[in-house]
Amino acid sequence: MDNFIKCENLSYKYITDEELVADVLSGINLDISKGEFVALLGHNGSGKSTLAKHLNALVLPCGGKVFVGGMDTLDESMLIEIRRLVGLVLQNPDNQIVATIVEEDVAFAPENLGLDSAEIRQRVDSALKAVGMYEYKDAAPFKLSGGQKQRIAIAGILAMQPTCIVLDEPTAMLDPKGRREVIETLQQLNSEKGTTIVLITHYMEEAVLAKTVYCMDKGKIVLSGSPKEVFSQVEKLKSIKLDVPQATDLCYLLNKQGAGLPDDILTADEFIEALEKKGIRGIK
Repeated sequence: MDNFIKCENLSYKYITDEELVADVLSGINLDISKGEFVALLGHNGSGKSTLAKHLNALVLPCGGKVFVGGMDTLDESMLIEIRRLVGLVLQNPDNQIVATIVEEDVAFAPENLGLDSAEIRQRVDSALKAVGMYEYKDAAPFKLSGGQKQRIAIAGILAMQPTCIVLDEPTAMLDPKGRREVIETLQQLNSEKGTTIVLITHYMEEAVLAKTVYCMDKGKIVLSGSPKEVFSQVEKLKSIKLDVPQATDLCYLLNKQGAGLPDDILTADEFIEALEKKGIRGIK
């Protein structure tokens, strides 16, 4: 897979009301390959949302560099192309829905790209089908569920035909059914269309689905690797106020009592299998 997004010693500062400079990001080095599924974790205030906005040049570095498809985000002449390649989906879909009819909302971005009507029609239909919302193309967005709205917001980004979608806690405001709908959509886009996914989430069970997990604390990346590599470091994660999947946490607690279970278990199925290998059966 080609290297697609690269952060080199990225730093960013905010100016506070007292006119003091506050460090938000410091020394961020990050590589995301084309077609990769990445999860970005961190407690509130860790800098993950600010980092996400750097990935499509919505926010620009104070120090260091961010490259998207080889383009420097500080090059103003490249900003439109960078934002076409990397779409950003926010936590609240109502903040991104601008029309009163679903298909008109999805058409908003390609219309602003100056595309002809036939191309817009094709992109809108394709995007709605990709997120499983084509049958709702004539519906009013305000009548949809939270999960359906979020899928419409994703469709609006897909209509721009991005290489990558960055999602800032897209399931935070949804019920379990809505969360499942959105995550299944992201998995399908990644596996079937090769769309690069960068998912910011507080749900560890969602992060488990990623290929690579990055954990942030105080504006820095403090831990990275595969889900098994990252979540096996339970004490480190707890020290930066992050949770681990329930199955991982249960194994951690049992191992403190000498259970001798693997420390990289992520799911309930893996947990049950590990118990059965220990000769403990009858768990459902």
